[in-house]
Amino acid sequence: MESGKFSLVLGSQSPRRKELLSWLNIPFKIITADLAEISSETVSEKIAMDIASQKAHAVLAQASAVLNPFIISSDTIVVLDEKLYGKPKDRDDARVILSELSDKTHKVVTGVSFLFHDKNTNKMREHLFYDLTEVTFNEITNDLMESYIATGDSLDKAGAYGIQGPSLTFISKVNGSYSNVVGFPLDKVVSELAIILGDDWKKNF
Repeated sequence: MESGKFSLVLGSQSPRRKELLSWLNIPFKIITADLAEISSETVSEKIAMDIASQKAHAVLAQASAVLNPFIISSDTIVVLDEKLYGKPKDRDDARVILSELSDKTHKVVTGVSFLFHDKNTNKMREHLFYDLTEVTFNEITNDLMESYIATGDSLDKAGAYGIQGPSLTFISKVNGSYSNVVGFPLDKVVSELAIILGDDWKKNF
């Protein structure tokens, strides 16, 4: 690696985020850190960014062997009427969450943190941002609910659903970034990288 170039690090074990980041065609490492994911913020956008920031700093503490890391971490939450929905505890909890989201429009907010060494200031720098998408569900009938719950797709996802799977049987509308709902707003990540590193940002990796 050329001197001064970044080593890209994804601070997530999510296979969906791994797949999306791979579409940039830049080699990257995956480093994760266990985190309570608790925030003192009260606004959904700030909560998502705060937890993304916590993840990034926790990953940095474990990245001592990585030369000049550029860490990207994110956190996704689902919001309906200011109520936040994380990952369900079990299938019964998933049913409760999906029943509350049924026949309504909710927000999906993903906070993202870039954490890296800024050569201009010779200090670590963090760049935080978020993306927001509105998702509308049709009424989830009992048959659709049980069919979806049986797939197990809901158990590891905020809001108890994943947009890229069988939940499409009851998702009627998406207003905003599709990849944001998956959990990693790839288009926004690219545009923010250009803001931070310039239009030829890929040359930095």
